[in-house]
Amino acid sequence: MSSIKHSMKKVGVLLSSTLLLAAVILAGCAPASAPVATPQAGELSGTINEAGSTSVQPLAELMATAFTAKYPKVTVNISGGGSSAGVKAIAAGTVDIGAASRDIKITEPDVIPVCIARDGVAIVVNEANSLTGVTIEQVAKIYAGEITNWKDVGGNDATITVVSREEGSGTREVFEEYVTGAFKKKIKADALFFDSNGAIRSKVASDKNAVGYVSFGYVAGLKTLMVNNVAPTIENAQSGKYPIVRRLYFLTKSVPSGIVKEFIDFCRGPEGQKIALNEGYIPLVLK
Repeated sequence: MSSIKHSMKKVGVLLSSTLLLAAVILAGCAPASAPVATPQAGELSGTINEAGSTSVQPLAELMATAFTAKYPKVTVNISGGGSSAGVKAIAAGTVDIGAASRDIKITEPDVIPVCIARDGVAIVVNEANSLTGVTIEQVAKIYAGEITNWKDVGGNDATITVVSREEGSGTREVFEEYVTGAFKKKIKADALFFDSNGAIRSKVASDKNAVGYVSFGYVAGLKTLMVNNVAPTIENAQSGKYPIVRRLYFLTKSVPSGIVKEFIDFCRGPEGQKIALNEGYIPLVLK
């Protein structure tokens, strides 16, 4: 009886050893996991469509140009339409990335915002205007129609042409939050309304009595006014001294992946942030 048990034990050991050897051989034949590598030029390919804020648009266009130069098989199409349009487009899935120059409202779809830069909103006038600065309260009263002549804020004797963004503009919402809303005022109904930062810039540049508000990235060819004795500079915006500052966002419908993630990471990385700084935007604080 003991010899039978001894023989069975030997068989069991032999079987276990055989199974272990087979497992080792099979494991050796299995493919190894590929290491994760940073994409190289030419490895990425595909098309990205982005739409939304006109404040984000020129920055996004430059970032897209740099990204596609690095990855020639990728195409990035950038268009405007305004922040609200950007939120609607990404929520509907008609674009890969939306863009907004304001925070997402609680009443809007729950998309994912990713900040790609910061931006100031400058109060701008025609270069012929003699005025150098205003207070936020004065600007609020101008836009409410309570101050109608430049002489009442230290300028020339001339009627002020009030120029504003349209409803749904992220830049307008930031302006209303920090300027008119701060004094419980509303933009007057007979102001001239335009649908982009570029259109505001063109109007103010062509009208010596006009006042407007635009992204820091659109001040070329215009005179910027000090606000509460603080100049609208990147340094003052970064330090918190300049009072009208906001974040610029890319929006995705779900957690980004693939070429969309690579593009967003590029924009938030050193190359993208260098572009932001060079174009008059405020780089991210990532520390």
